[in-house]
Amino acid sequence: MRSIAIMNQKGGVGKTTTAVNVSAALAATGAKVCLIDLDPQAHATLHFGIEPQVEFDSIYNVLVGDMKLSDVRKQAGENLWIIPAHLDLAAAELELAGVVGREMILRDKLAVDDTKFDYIFIDCPPSLGVLTINALTAVDEVFIPLQPHFLALHGLSRLLKTIELVARRLNNRLMLSGVILCMYDGQTRLASEVAQDIDAFFQQKHTQPTVWSNAQMFQTKIRRNIKLAEAPSFGRPIFEYDSNSNGAEDYRCLAGEIALQVR
Repeated sequence: MRSIAIMNQKGGVGKTTTAVNVSAALAATGAKVCLIDLDPQAHATLHFGIEPQVEFDSIYNVLVGDMKLSDVRKQAGENLWIIPAHLDLAAAELELAGVVGREMILRDKLAVDDTKFDYIFIDCPPSLGVLTINALTAVDEVFIPLQPHFLALHGLSRLLKTIELVARRLNNRLMLSGVILCMYDGQTRLASEVAQDIDAFFQQKHTQPTVWSNAQMFQTKIRRNIKLAEAPSFGRPIFEYDSNSNGAEDYRCLAGEIALQVR
């Protein structure tokens, strides 16, 4: 089983879109996939047509209560399940502030979960608080979605320091596996230059023993596509909304690259 956190402390970079559509694309190949929505905004939950304003049990009840992951897991499609978020999750960081071992709660819940999956993805919130640390402590890998502009490079260095700190103190299995360029416009010189800079950065780091030594920038770049922005309002992954769109094609290709990664 591969367990992967999809994270970036910056919002609006395609994190949730990637989490939902990569999960759906891998499930379509026959892999058994579970997506955990750990973002209080509950956008991944909404993306699957589950209304977060309605009262239901969610990942919040798992983190701050006695519920198991299996108690709140919902089937979102063939071979695909989601552990939904609720708006109540926004209060979880405060409620967990005085809890001993609060960084390990999700890891411990996953350890006793009887259902086995080929992939577990965690859609992290756009912050580096207790929820994100729970995700990084629970998984083996991290994917970072980035927009191809200068500020993305600045934010990347901070993300790498966070991953390295968690790996050193809380989870020695943790490694950065890949960077995904989202909202890519190949017609602009800036996008091409940023892609080259990121690729060169990781090629250089391959010679150094760090948590990102084996990281790669995926060859598939997620192009700007209005269909990707429209799909959540219909409560569907891109493949159910418009299977012939550029967005669907890109996420199918990205899922293929992920499936071929050797870990």
